[in-house]
Amino acid sequence: MDGGHDARPIVTDAVIIGAGPVGLFQVFELGLLGLGAHVIDAMPQAGGQCAELYPDKPIYDIPALPRCGARELVERLLEQAAPFAPGFHFGHVASGLERRPDGRWRVTTHHGRVFDAGVVVLAAGLGAFMPRKLDLDEARRLEGVAVHYKVADVRAFAGRELVVAGGGDAALDWAMELAGLGASVVLVHRSAKFRAAPASVARMHALCDEARMQFLEGDIVGLDAGVEGDRDALRAVRVRTRSGVVQRVGADHLLVFWGLHPALGPIAAWGLDLEKNQVVVDTATFGTGVPGVYAVGDINTYPGKKKLILSGFHEAALAAFAAKEYLSPGQKVPLQYTTTSPAMHRRLGVSPDLSDIG
Repeated sequence: MDGGHDARPIVTDAVIIGAGPVGLFQVFELGLLGLGAHVIDAMPQAGGQCAELYPDKPIYDIPALPRCGARELVERLLEQAAPFAPGFHFGHVASGLERRPDGRWRVTTHHGRVFDAGVVVLAAGLGAFMPRKLDLDEARRLEGVAVHYKVADVRAFAGRELVVAGGGDAALDWAMELAGLGASVVLVHRSAKFRAAPASVARMHALCDEARMQFLEGDIVGLDAGVEGDRDALRAVRVRTRSGVVQRVGADHLLVFWGLHPALGPIAAWGLDLEKNQVVVDTATFGTGVPGVYAVGDINTYPGKKKLILSGFHEAALAAFAAKEYLSPGQKVPLQYTTTSPAMHRRLGVSPDLSDIG
């Protein structure tokens, strides 16, 4: 599914750019209407921003799921989309969009993959996003070894000396989560003012009062590195405190949560109507103004827009109907229900419940 150059175009009803929760639900909604989809995402796996930054953080506002982690939500959405056999192309950035003479779309990726699609749905969230990184040579050398911009496996930090950098929700959440796991946890932020939720700030201070973690106000100005066995290792983080004194904080790992660089990337050059780096859409269809191109989720904007996953699910449903009508000109697209529609049952590969009949 990933990597490699193939000059032969992949023919599909729809190309979805973005494999976050809304992009995955878009696969399902298109599939219910008999439309197949291929999904392109720059990340190495499905899940988008929430799975990348908060894989195990609870989400409470998904209908019928009182509480679930981002990782669980993504797994459920993949399971829900599975009957429609979507094609996934991870590690690919959608770099080109061109209308073909027959009205279909030619979508290309930076790895040379080519798609021939009837419609294109942008579900790219913030766009091509990258973490804000520590601008130090030692940090670049230790990235992925002892300097981290996400948590892939929390167990790797058990019993280790940890420094967490940042003042937002991600930094405080992870510092508090790791406080009961690491040998020591020091939160470093340039100010005593935080961007995180007040309840999280209060809990962090309570943990500091209980000596379960520490907070150090200052800026990271250097890293002390060494060699452990046959690999580079972190020894300490140097922090310039408010007094101007540089304090050396012993550390095995540094976790940096300074937020993301949001950017649309190549999408910004596709001639779409943009407002503050977001794609303007019509809320009747979630069309972009370019026939056959739709935008759902955090990438779009319209009056009253709310950046919620459940809002994106609603947008995906309406975009699917609009796409079906666009690909079937002159044909009425009936509203059907998964509880009663034989066509949808066939597409889902399920048997109808006949227990109430007869």
